[in-house]
Amino acid sequence: MSEKAKMKNIGIITSGGDCGGLNAVVRGAAKTALMRGMRTFIIPNGYAGLYNLVEFEKLVCLDEERTDHVNSSFAGSDAGHSRVKISKIADPDKYDRILMGLRKFNLDGLLISGGDDTGSVVVDLSEHGIPCVHAPKTMDLDLQTYSVGGDSAINKIANIVDDLKTTGTTHNRVMIIEVFGRYAGHTAFRGGVAADADCILIPEIPVDFDAVYAHLKHYYIRRILNSDVHSGTYTIVVAEGVKGEDGKHFSDGEVQAKDSFGHPKLAGAGAYIRKRLEDMMREDPEIKQFMKTSGMYVPGVFEIPEVREVIPSHIVRSGSTSAYDVSFGKEIGSAAVILLDEGISGVTVVNVYNGKIRYMPTAEAIAQRFVNLESVSFYEQMDICFGRYRQQYVPVLEEQHGAAERICD
Repeated sequence: MSEKAKMKNIGIITSGGDCGGLNAVVRGAAKTALMRGMRTFIIPNGYAGLYNLVEFEKLVCLDEERTDHVNSSFAGSDAGHSRVKISKIADPDKYDRILMGLRKFNLDGLLISGGDDTGSVVVDLSEHGIPCVHAPKTMDLDLQTYSVGGDSAINKIANIVDDLKTTGTTHNRVMIIEVFGRYAGHTAFRGGVAADADCILIPEIPVDFDAVYAHLKHYYIRRILNSDVHSGTYTIVVAEGVKGEDGKHFSDGEVQAKDSFGHPKLAGAGAYIRKRLEDMMREDPEIKQFMKTSGMYVPGVFEIPEVREVIPSHIVRSGSTSAYDVSFGKEIGSAAVILLDEGISGVTVVNVYNGKIRYMPTAEAIAQRFVNLESVSFYEQMDICFGRYRQQYVPVLEEQHGAAERICD
């Protein structure tokens, strides 16, 4: 918090991974600033741009004309991104350098949109006397608040998984789709549910391959044998943060590479799941009999069903933005400007509910949130496999009165 001091000029930074809704944050902030007699300026390239601000000759001002060209429905960000942790920059004078850059362009505060890593830098900058407000953004949905980009990513994942069923059914394949989300399974969970995926594997639940294999056999074999043309598929959505039996995440190479924030670069979960299932099929005599009964068996060529993994990667965070994320992005961009103008900083916008701007300390907002296992057991009663044998769901009934709040989970 800081004492109330009206803002004249605000710098806008988007940082971390790109996703849907960021341009809506920028547009909402710029429009609100104009209505309040303030100006907003783009600081390009995330925190790298902030560090190098003192070297810039000029900044783009989001006046009425320039703001007209910020398309809220485009994913990504007109402001650009980078993955830079300010505290790790090998420059003992880095904070003075940043302050010099802010003074050079008469910037009174910063609106910063990003996830937990970005938020940790917001906390750092606030502690060094730089007024900042955090607009929550991460398609991983692992903040304590809802974060812009989550709904857009879930919609993309659901569409991709649903589309892959056509090629899966044509070739009688088991399709594995590995998706972003780091150490939390929100995007895999929600995207898989929306696409009618058969199995969803998330970091919060250690994979029991016997449970997955039993579920796969039941649905895959029944679908093909009951089809008049012996055609069917089985879909598995895998979060990139799923762990092996050794409790370690998957990454390329023997030594796990790390990003600029010290997180292991995750890769290979889908391939590992595929290999495990293929090995189990080869050792199962019932699979050989099934292949013969369905007419697919060819000795030495086609002895087990095909299992393919697909990694949509950055496709899920690119292209277009969902209507929900456009609306939410504009809300939190606008709210962040108002909070700065009212002298409030070091906080994260939670939402705007019934016209009330709700916020919380950024240090609390960036605490990682995982998939609630009670939610998992609820969906298990619909016979979705979550990498374990189905847990009993015990209903808790709660009557509500009045308007229900929006929730982030």
